[in-house]
Amino acid sequence: MNPSYPLALVFLVAAGCARQKFFQPDARPDTTPLAASADSARVTAGRHYQRGPIGRILLGPHHRPAWTQMVTLPVLNPATIVPGGLQPGKIGGGFQTTSMTVLSPNGQGYALRSIDKNPYRTLPKVLRHTFVLNLVRDATSAGHPYGAFVVPTLAEAAGVLHTTPRPFYVRADENRLGKASELYRGRVVLLEEKLEDRVNIAGRIPGATELEESDNMLEKRYASSQNTIDEAAFLRARLLDLLLGDWDRHEGQWTWAAFPQAQGKTRWEPVPQDRDQVFFRFDDGLISWLASKVVPKFQSFGPRYASIEGYTRNARYLDEHVLTELNRNAYLLTARDLQGRLTDSVIEKAVRQGLPREVFQREGAEMIADLRARRDALPQAAAEFYRLRAESVLIAGTDEEERFVVDRLSDTLTLVSVYRLPNSKKETKTDSLLYRRSFNPAYTRHINLYGLQGDDVFEVRGSVRRSPFVNIYGGPQEDEVIDESHVKGWRRKTRFYDTARNNKFEPAPELKDKTSHGVTSHAFDRDGSGR
Repeated sequence: MNPSYPLALVFLVAAGCARQKFFQPDARPDTTPLAASADSARVTAGRHYQRGPIGRILLGPHHRPAWTQMVTLPVLNPATIVPGGLQPGKIGGGFQTTSMTVLSPNGQGYALRSIDKNPYRTLPKVLRHTFVLNLVRDATSAGHPYGAFVVPTLAEAAGVLHTTPRPFYVRADENRLGKASELYRGRVVLLEEKLEDRVNIAGRIPGATELEESDNMLEKRYASSQNTIDEAAFLRARLLDLLLGDWDRHEGQWTWAAFPQAQGKTRWEPVPQDRDQVFFRFDDGLISWLASKVVPKFQSFGPRYASIEGYTRNARYLDEHVLTELNRNAYLLTARDLQGRLTDSVIEKAVRQGLPREVFQREGAEMIADLRARRDALPQAAAEFYRLRAESVLIAGTDEEERFVVDRLSDTLTLVSVYRLPNSKKETKTDSLLYRRSFNPAYTRHINLYGLQGDDVFEVRGSVRRSPFVNIYGGPQEDEVIDESHVKGWRRKTRFYDTARNNKFEPAPELKDKTSHGVTSHAFDRDGSGR
């Protein structure tokens, strides 16, 4: 995701007196003819990002040297790149990237995406034919054109599932990509395996039986307790995101692999994708520095971590819905484990293999040093990440019936447990534990319990002086709240949000009745569409 409307307004104000010609990028593709037998080419990823001294001062140096550096890349040959060749498929892509699916003979898919981006469609129509378009497009140079190719070696060492993208140059006379051939001619592209749908699992994620996008995975998670999320794997991946400075990790940037478990259960494990914003460098020019203050998610990569809140802002929804059970110690232990895995030699190997030789010679040493410094400071970044995540915690049940138990055990310990209630018509077994986590009011201010569907029971007990607020959202069915707790002070620390009818609860000293005649309290964003 590149800067769009808010950033365009900043540029409009900051550079309103600049002439359009000064900022006009030359985005024409390379038209250099190649011999029919050529298997490599000397090319640049984006020579139009070259700027003079004034341009670099105003807009920032960004990663312009990497974009404009002449490098040697393999030429894309759809007929031989995989056994049996690749055939053109569906043309897709977001608002900025040229993208299409290419297919192998056995139906496995690969994504073919342009390295360069065009933000034309992200801008309001009134700004699309002004110098603002050129300013916003120039911000693409804040991303590293070859950064995604550094990630696989690091992810492999970190124990994070990953794709393995490869860079190619598309010939200026290429015609084997169907109707999309003209869109790719003369451009540097990224080719990576698609981890979507069951057909693309074979040989890529051992043990997995299904692949789903985030919204579908969460829908299954909230429908039944048979579906669980591997939070530890997600935390590991998110700390790797912080190490890489990858701020664009919204729910659309992930695929989820299903691993069958005992008793018909399914564990969902995350697969990060779309690494086009790693090593982002943005706040190094006068205008871009101002823009980074207006849009805090545009955090730069360097030897020191910038705002952890900024790095994680785009992933706030997914972090809130997935990182619900792990405590502070888990964050710190995971960070230290990553430190041990990402050794100096692993980092150097990743950078040396990922960057084209010519780019590595210019900036490889600096990138290695920055990654090592960030690795060394990863526990501190993880602690800050936990602090942000622990302030207000979402604990959701499923559409089945559950019992939520909140034990206010001491001034520094509130224990939350969630049990699945047996269905008396079909089952005779006792409650089964689904969730357990302890909270300290020094870190957590709000614990938000969501019963979702089903007739749920909420029990709150214990007498303490300090405790987080416990906010109960019962859901559409008949729910019961039993509050036998007491917290010193005049503010009631248990709140019940639901409809005024068809629920069971008795007045209690700590319980604040927030029921109403409307159903707004039943709203729960299961897939991120409500953001």
